[in-house]
Amino acid sequence: MSLFDLPRIPEPEVMDDSGEVEAYSWSAAQAYLDRIDDTFVDHAVRLLDGRERGRALDIGTGPGQIVIKLARRLTRWKFTGVDRSAGMIAQAGVNLEAAGPALAGRVEFQVADGNKLPFPDATFDFVMCNSVLHHLEEPRHLLSEMARLAKPTGAVLLRDLRRPGRFAHPFHIRWHGRHYAGAMRKLYRDSVRAAYTVPELQRLLASSRLYGAQVFEHETTHIGIERSVAG
Repeated sequence: MSLFDLPRIPEPEVMDDSGEVEAYSWSAAQAYLDRIDDTFVDHAVRLLDGRERGRALDIGTGPGQIVIKLARRLTRWKFTGVDRSAGMIAQAGVNLEAAGPALAGRVEFQVADGNKLPFPDATFDFVMCNSVLHHLEEPRHLLSEMARLAKPTGAVLLRDLRRPGRFAHPFHIRWHGRHYAGAMRKLYRDSVRAAYTVPELQRLLASSRLYGAQVFEHETTHIGIERSVAG
């Protein structure tokens, strides 16, 4: 690690504190985070390249907002969202009910551990994960599960925050954290410190079984791993 590198400080794996769930759910309704979610949804749709039907899995779904947005756009797809936090899954259920009857029968949420999921190999046509990697003590387990659960021709999208360099960090937090306050600002600051850099993510991908995938960068705030649907 050089003088310019910012050391990574991991976060807890599970966001179960009721205050954290409330802070996240409240903030997710705001325009800024809603736009960030929209860029993830747009990215997912591009990777699916017009595929009309399929089954998708969202690992670490939180309050389910991304699954709900995708289900509205991909009207013949079925979605499963999983999260280790019972509080988040409860909130996802509330949000699904509020979304109306159009999604009935196509979206489900359940408590499950993304490191070891209760689904057979090659179950899903699309496996996604947003802003979870930085929480994990052993990120290779997540990548292994994504590789196991995605069909060989299936798409994969993992996106997370990007950890800046040591000297850029204070400005990064000040600028990109300006939309947050209180508990959500602290969560954001802690998450950035727990996030990965591009070289770190490339090394993780190289040691995984996510064949045909590549690392991508989204503006200055996010990085991730992507693989388009095949065939």
